[in-house]
Amino acid sequence: MGYDIERFVGYVNDGLLCCICRDVLENPLQAPCEHAYCTSCIQGWLVHHHNCPEDRQVLDLSMLRPLFRYMRNDLNRLQIQCRNREHGCEMVCSLESVDRHERECEYSRIPCTNTSGVYMCYRCGCPMQVERRNLEAHLAVCEYRSRECPNGCGYTILNADDTHHNCVAELRTELELLRSEMICKVEEVRHEMESRLDSQRRHMVQKESLLKNEIEELKSQMSRVMSDVRTLLAAERLHRQDLEQAELEKRELVELLKSLQRDGYAGSNIAEGSIRKSSGSRTLARLDSIKRKPREVTVI
Repeated sequence: MGYDIERFVGYVNDGLLCCICRDVLENPLQAPCEHAYCTSCIQGWLVHHHNCPEDRQVLDLSMLRPLFRYMRNDLNRLQIQCRNREHGCEMVCSLESVDRHERECEYSRIPCTNTSGVYMCYRCGCPMQVERRNLEAHLAVCEYRSRECPNGCGYTILNADDTHHNCVAELRTELELLRSEMICKVEEVRHEMESRLDSQRRHMVQKESLLKNEIEELKSQMSRVMSDVRTLLAAERLHRQDLEQAELEKRELVELLKSLQRDGYAGSNIAEGSIRKSSGSRTLARLDSIKRKPREVTVI
């Protein structure tokens, strides 16, 4: 709905009137056919119709556009009376500033502020609506006004509840509420700590299992390494024995060769010949015994 035309001072052009409600445009929109409407009016019209209410041309919401600038300027310059004129406000201002004035108008009726508090709700608070300029005077005598308990309990009470206020009972109630809140918080903290401990316990069990597996694997590797070391030591001992045996045979061969060389340079007399023959036969026998000795080769 638009602004009531009776509130305006001076002439209002017909082009600034809504084609549906015939009041002055409020939040205007314009059709391609240049007819203008209040936003709420045209939206309600298009729910049941699909054309312009003025010339019946096809129309839908997507075709609506803001009002032409020159028309919007003419609309904003219109002079309108405050809606609180019936209560005594004589303000006349431009249409573009009337909303700001009415939000602050001293003649506006507003609800009493004693409608909420510790002991109150909207339904049980003060039902009065007073003019903004008279609010302070009303609050001074309002039977729903609140004040701090004179007995020192710290509670805010209504004047109407003075006879029903019991400091001990109110403090006991607050104590019970605080105890309930504390119990709830303690339970929440306990559950949270138990959850964290369970998580840490599961993590430690998994870690312990992994460490045990690693330790067993290391023990197995160590056992294999020790077995390999023992095998290598045994092989080394055999190899050393073979080397000692070979060295012993080498020395025997060297002594044999030296003996043969000495025998080759002996004299040609018979005595010497017989001695060389007997010595040569001993040397040959010794060489045959060396050749017949079995040998073992150990490969590592």
